[in-house]
Amino acid sequence: MSIDKNTVARIANLARIRLTEDEQNAMTREFQAILGWIDQLQEVNTDDIPPLTSVVEVTLPLRDDKVADGGYPEDVLANAPKQAAGFFVVPKVIE
Repeated sequence: MSIDKNTVARIANLARIRLTEDEQNAMTREFQAILGWIDQLQEVNTDDIPPLTSVVEVTLPLRDDKVADGGYPEDVLANAPKQAAGFFVVPKVIE
């Protein structure tokens, strides 16, 4: 894929960035260099490499997924500025 000045100008417009003519030329060269590096990476054979989520093999500890209400509503509501019938009271928001 090739990047030209028109593409750079469009990207700058979409990003709401004002670029001078010299800056557009510099960005065109930068984008072309980045795409060149990506093309080099595409040439690497990764067929025998399994996908991974981390470079370190880690098994995360699991816990039982249980639904619980917490069992301490008084403690939860203790710092609430206003409360009523065991619930937080918040101001009404209507737009």
